[in-house]
Amino acid sequence: MLWSGSAPLTVVRDTMWGFLLFAGVAWLAIAWSVLRLEPTDLVGVAGPMVLFGALCEGVRALAGTRTWWLNAGTGVLFAITGVLILANPGSSFANTAALVGWYLMVRGGLDVAVSTMNRGTDRTWGLMMALGVAQAGLGFYASGPLARSADPIILLLGGLAVLRGVADLVTALRLREVSGVRADVLQLSPERADGVAGYSAGLTDFEEEPAHARHRAETAAPDTFHDEVVRRTRDLDEMIAQAGVTGTTEGAHRIPDNLPPAPDTPEGAAAEAADKHR
Repeated sequence: MLWSGSAPLTVVRDTMWGFLLFAGVAWLAIAWSVLRLEPTDLVGVAGPMVLFGALCEGVRALAGTRTWWLNAGTGVLFAITGVLILANPGSSFANTAALVGWYLMVRGGLDVAVSTMNRGTDRTWGLMMALGVAQAGLGFYASGPLARSADPIILLLGGLAVLRGVADLVTALRLREVSGVRADVLQLSPERADGVAGYSAGLTDFEEEPAHARHRAETAAPDTFHDEVVRRTRDLDEMIAQAGVTGTTEGAHRIPDNLPPAPDTPEGAAAEAADKHR
């Protein structure tokens, strides 16, 4: 948030999932309205729908993903497509269907490409690829000779809105999940946080201490704080060993040489037990 010191661009990116969630719900509402009301002015419906798709591309670009530039470019392209549809209100069904099909084929191909690129990091890549293939197929149908009347175009617009609604809802929830993880990714447990704080404090003291004051008894001082930690740990192990405390050096885990031999077989163990009772 802004009051916690975050940059304004970060705040905008973290809130984009809400706009995409709203866009997904709006797409589903548009799909129901188009299929239920069966509008007669298809140009007046198709143009705003494509422009709304361009607006959604702008929202995706502001989300700060790796393909933001691709979303920004397609947003401009779709805005031009929507303007072309609205600029010819008396155009035939074929022209309207062709431009809507162009939008669907480009958007579907983009979904397929991005989902393939993210298949190793995004568990929803399969769903996004299926949506992309469905959009590309619907766009191919719209650009063909079968979509030349009002009813196929109404079904086409309804299918467009449903597919884009599902895609935006999935993307919004995925962005919400990623933004929630991103806020906690650097949080450490209390023990690790104390260790990091102690190491940082020691590193600061080491760097601020004059070089001539370090280890006056030695001819060469360590170059880094890590070398200093290793040296002091080694000296501490040597002092503990001189005091007669075992278990801190490498030799503490060595097997003593004066252990009695262990029998290799049950018969050998029985023979040793019999010898002891004699």
